[in-house]
Amino acid sequence: MRTPLLRTCVATLAFAVLAAACAHGGPGALPGGATFVVVRHAEKTSEPDDPPLTAAGLARAQALAGWLDGRPLAAVYATGYRRTQQTAAPAAARKGLTITTYDAKQPAAQFADALRSRHVDGTVLVVGHSNTAPDIAAALCRCVVAPMPETEYGRRMVVTVSAEGSATLDVSNPP
Repeated sequence: MRTPLLRTCVATLAFAVLAAACAHGGPGALPGGATFVVVRHAEKTSEPDDPPLTAAGLARAQALAGWLDGRPLAAVYATGYRRTQQTAAPAAARKGLTITTYDAKQPAAQFADALRSRHVDGTVLVVGHSNTAPDIAAALCRCVVAPMPETEYGRRMVVTVSAEGSATLDVSNPP
């Protein structure tokens, strides 16, 4: 009599543990999808070595952080340059996240593959440069992304990757 009851209890407990793991992204979970927000750093000064952001650039970084406020930001990535770190800092600070520094010279496809495998859900901010951000977005969405001129600072490339792995790209150019 106790054996069927014990089996039922064990099966119920196993089901509850599996359901909880799936709900929290544990082993065996089906991810809901991830969103990657890829931007170029904001406006920089004309200093020759590792320039900081201008006042307009600092304002743009704050505006980006405000735009991200309603999103479940899971991670923030930026290259090791002062201008990318300063662009990412307000968003990271608002969410209590540490900026993960990545190598600006890393091939975009390699970096995108690492991002896709590390982040299966939530929103991830990636701050790069005019010559890297479009390539990163293209590698994430596996689509064509227009190059970015040196004078462009406002483009937001939002790549949404579904649980099945398909991706869409949405590009906006806020002021």
